[in-house]
Amino acid sequence: MVSSPQIQELLKRVQDLEREVAERKKIESALRKSQRRLRMILDFVPYPIAVMHINKGVFYLNPGFIQVFGWTLDDLQQGRIPFVPPELEEQAEQDMKELIAGKKLIRRETKRLTKDGRILDVVMRAAYYEESEYEPAGVLMIFRDITEQRRISRINEMVLRISTALPEYPDLENLLDYINDEVKKTLNTEGAVVILLDEERQELFVLGAAYDDQATKRRVKEIRFKMNELVAGRVIRSGEPIIVSDTTQDAELHKKRDKKLGYKTRNLLLVPLRSSDRIIGVVCALNKKEGDFEQRDVELLNTIAGTVALSVENARVNEELKKAYREVRSLNRAKDRVINHLSHELKTPVSILLGSLRLLLKALSQLPEESWKRNFERMKRNLERIVDIQYEVSDIMEDRRYRSYDMLLLLLEQCADELEVLVEEEVGKEGIVEKLRQRIDEVFGLKEAVPKRIDVASFVQARLEELKGRFSHRDVELVQRLEHTPSICIPLDILEKIVDGLIKNAVENTPDEGRIEIVIRPRGEGTEFSVRDYGIGIVEEAQARIFEGFFATQDTFAYSSKRPFDFNAGGKGADLLRMKIFSERYNFRIEMDSRRCKFIPHEKDMCPGKISKCGFCQKREDCFASGGTVFRLYFPPAESIEKCTGKPKWD
Repeated sequence: MVSSPQIQELLKRVQDLEREVAERKKIESALRKSQRRLRMILDFVPYPIAVMHINKGVFYLNPGFIQVFGWTLDDLQQGRIPFVPPELEEQAEQDMKELIAGKKLIRRETKRLTKDGRILDVVMRAAYYEESEYEPAGVLMIFRDITEQRRISRINEMVLRISTALPEYPDLENLLDYINDEVKKTLNTEGAVVILLDEERQELFVLGAAYDDQATKRRVKEIRFKMNELVAGRVIRSGEPIIVSDTTQDAELHKKRDKKLGYKTRNLLLVPLRSSDRIIGVVCALNKKEGDFEQRDVELLNTIAGTVALSVENARVNEELKKAYREVRSLNRAKDRVINHLSHELKTPVSILLGSLRLLLKALSQLPEESWKRNFERMKRNLERIVDIQYEVSDIMEDRRYRSYDMLLLLLEQCADELEVLVEEEVGKEGIVEKLRQRIDEVFGLKEAVPKRIDVASFVQARLEELKGRFSHRDVELVQRLEHTPSICIPLDILEKIVDGLIKNAVENTPDEGRIEIVIRPRGEGTEFSVRDYGIGIVEEAQARIFEGFFATQDTFAYSSKRPFDFNAGGKGADLLRMKIFSERYNFRIEMDSRRCKFIPHEKDMCPGKISKCGFCQKREDCFASGGTVFRLYFPPAESIEKCTGKPKWD
């Protein structure tokens, strides 16, 4: 029989077992709740997650995994996910071995396949967890899809590279080759080309290309296609991008093209090149290496097409500019030849006519002056006008060398003795050869302008005294403010032409009873010389062209051929051009400000030539306030010019 103590001991053991079973049930219940919470968390995480048991395979895939990769548990074979690309299988196995052996966390950027065949760039994190009482050892893997991030990064890098490379490729074909190479790498294709439309011949040709096969690249640039021979023709006509995922759907078209190129095309993407008002070609990517072309590829290629179209248009504009420049340069050379020729042709006849006038004066001096003097002075004045034109042209064309002087001097030297003998026999005069030499030097010789240090105030004062007599017949008030300034460095005859020209211009544009101000004052380290007239002024559209030369600031019919310094005497049009050239040659600055008389705002409007005759002005000040022109010249100090001939050291 069982004793009472034994029964009590047995009962106690039963009670302990019941408590242990109850505790285990409680733990299992808590564990199941924890598992449900963990599964809920894993299901909630947006990133793909996979959990596997060592040697048993994957037993859990969260919705994020199914959404990104497309694989479900039903698709697995022996617990393996078939999403590792073949070329990465060895690496994946090595990672798993290292993970189990080292029991550590692994992070790697790699690639994985989707169920529909796409390859994704992913960041994979894998952690090993050890076996427990309730679960065998396993691995938790979490993935993050960075395909789009990498794509955007590659696009940004590519756009940056293209933008940076634009100045490095002045030649359009080389630039397009570079851009196509970037497209090929970014879209991961075998080739990329820019196809342009020859609008005149309605043909398509490849200007820029990039291929894995360089022979194809060379060959494709040598072939022209008709519009209906390429899919590009459809894109140009429709203006819409086209994706051809399978060239067998229009086998005849693609077969003819591939035969010409010696290249097999599987798929292609084309987007139009849009200029401001038309489609000028297409950008085309061929044979994508992984998968098919997508809408994202269209967006990328459209972005690049904008840069390509801009480059093509810039090249077209640059070519037109170069062509225009060549034409202008050719015309400029022709103009120089014409001016040279005319200047040369003027010298001899004008010199002969002036000499003839002097001889005529001797003959006419025996007759009463009233019968010939007026006509004689008119002829002389107009001949001197032609001489002035010739001198102005000579100054403008100073850098060009005339041959007349050398030729005439050579002829004189060769014939000197014979001329001496002939002249002595005929007229009995000696020294005729020396006089001829002096005459040739005077008319045809080139005078060298030597810069000198000049006190501007003293020089201008002297020129004013000389010029006042030439316009003494005019009623013009001359206001002078000539301050002492640093010496300047310029040839005397050049400064004389500048001062005389500006004062003459001011007098001829100022009506009688008007005012002219001549000011010399220090400006910085140099000298400012200004001539201001309160005359009719220059219309705004003419001001920009005032220094062009042979350009009239008034209507042609407003001028008359009068004596120099007369109001509206009419200029030859080269004075200001000559001054502008002098400024560049002798390193001073010239600028002009003008305001057209508000009472006669148009070129055809006439000024009566005298303030008291103007119906708009009650007093002189009304005219002074209505318009006028000022020319300002800035000369650097002589001390800042090396040896008085070099470039000034501007502030």
